[in-house]
Amino acid sequence: MKLVDTKDAVGTVLCHDITQIIKGVTKDARFRKGHVVKEEDIPVLLSLGKDHLYVWEAGDDMLHENDAARILCNLCKNEGMKESEVKEGKIELSAEYDGLLKIDKEKLFTVNSFGQMMIATRSGNTPVKAGDKLAGTRIIPLVIEKDKMQEVKDRVGDTPILSLLPYKKKKAVILATGNEVYYHRIEDTFTPVVAEKIKEYGAQVTSTKQLPDDNELLTKTILEAIENGAEMVLCTGGMSVDPDDKTPLAIKNTGADIISYGAPVLPGAMFLLAYYKKGDKMIPIMGLPGCVMYSKRTIFDIVLPRIMADDKVSAEELAHLGEGGLCLNCKVCTYPNCGFGKGW
Repeated sequence: MKLVDTKDAVGTVLCHDITQIIKGVTKDARFRKGHVVKEEDIPVLLSLGKDHLYVWEAGDDMLHENDAARILCNLCKNEGMKESEVKEGKIELSAEYDGLLKIDKEKLFTVNSFGQMMIATRSGNTPVKAGDKLAGTRIIPLVIEKDKMQEVKDRVGDTPILSLLPYKKKKAVILATGNEVYYHRIEDTFTPVVAEKIKEYGAQVTSTKQLPDDNELLTKTILEAIENGAEMVLCTGGMSVDPDDKTPLAIKNTGADIISYGAPVLPGAMFLLAYYKKGDKMIPIMGLPGCVMYSKRTIFDIVLPRIMADDKVSAEELAHLGEGGLCLNCKVCTYPNCGFGKGW
């Protein structure tokens, strides 16, 4: 690459895109990388503020920004991802189907701390829709050493930084607990909310049932649901420390592995997550606090995409939710783009 006066650039080859911005009309490349400058281009280039141009000067030890962006894109790209055309040295990745976006944070940090290059992504462990942008990649200078790009490839390795896990078509059972519901003192408005949320991820509600505050009966019903093919059991209500609330004890008595009773997320502090081992399968059992019924977004919305993608949640990961786990009840909910639950 070499610098030349624009007036003397006729016949040279541009080594980067040149953008034209007209407010309210366009912001796009007026001249593309590889364009051979013609006499009639000179006035246009000068009008764009380009008194000097970088033009291509072949060198065996350097890579152009477009070629380097391709390398960074390949470090990220995985199944279910579509890449854009390279534009001004940048390539973007988008989702080909709905799923859970996973990010290898250590590898992403490795690239972004290496210098002269960047990869920007959405937050990991969040749901995405087909067509959503996942990441953008580019280098900072117009050219970069081939050896540097090879070194970052070696450090990242063969496993892509991003992955997109499709949701599983799980069979779900919803158990509404509480004497007030069981004896029809109040209407069960909890079950419809939960059913609607899980259907968004393709789950099939195979059974719903109302139960009194009887921990032995709830334990028996959970085990029967799993024996009958439930791949996810959701227990609504009975999650507080009141003496009549028996759901946590009932879930514990199934023999399931309790990952956590309680999470540093508001709303949703009294959430319970457990896994019941059946053969080679781990069946998630969740105890949902009352906030899930009336708050637009809660701990349930943070964990549910991972459950639906068979991405096992650990106690350590739940503990990390404290940073970003405070929902601010925005007038217009932008979850998962607002940062609620960020910190996984």
